Amino acid sequence: MNKFYADNFRESFDPVLDSNVVYIGKHRLADAAKLSNGMETTVGKLLLSPTRTYAPVMKELLQNHFDKIHGLIHCSGGGQTKCMKYLPGNFKIIKDNLFPSPEIFNIIKENSGSNNKEMYEVFNMGCRMEIYCAPQDDDIFIETSAKFNIDAQIIGRVEASDKKELIINAGDEEIIY
Repeated sequence: MNKFYADNFRESFDPVLDSNVVYIGKHRLADAAKLSNGMETTVGKLLLSPTRTYAPVMKELLQNHFDKIHGLIHCSGGGQTKCMKYLPGNFKIIKDNLFPSPEIFNIIKENSGSNNKEMYEVFNMGCRMEIYCAPQDDDIFIETSAKFNIDAQIIGRVEASDKKELIINAGDEEIIY
């Protein structure tokens, strides 16, 4: 967000922070933002747009298919690299079919000067929940999500490796952690 907010709403940030990290963007809440579908909204509406809950989907999956779930990662609050914290051994996770990132992440990237590697470390980039399962069980999870009008898809795979590694394909860029 724009320095306007630092000047006019001093209670919205910790005053001991370096001013170089407080409201470093160019946008105000009412600024127009164009979505990938061509529609327009505002930056404020993008920031405040509600997030669908996975609770009903997860309730059904845990009650009916618990034995088929090998792992769950809620990527909010840890980004796409959060999965690395929970690997029980040396594995390579390859995420090569992620959902397209919502426009708000492009705005954050542009305003912060972050690169894709940092963005995927910090933000979920539009993919908030990962369910790890055997390939033959993926339809169970996708079909259950569809019953609740929540898009789901296979976003990647896990392979044996001699080290813990994550590879994210972000468009034409391969990011390795």
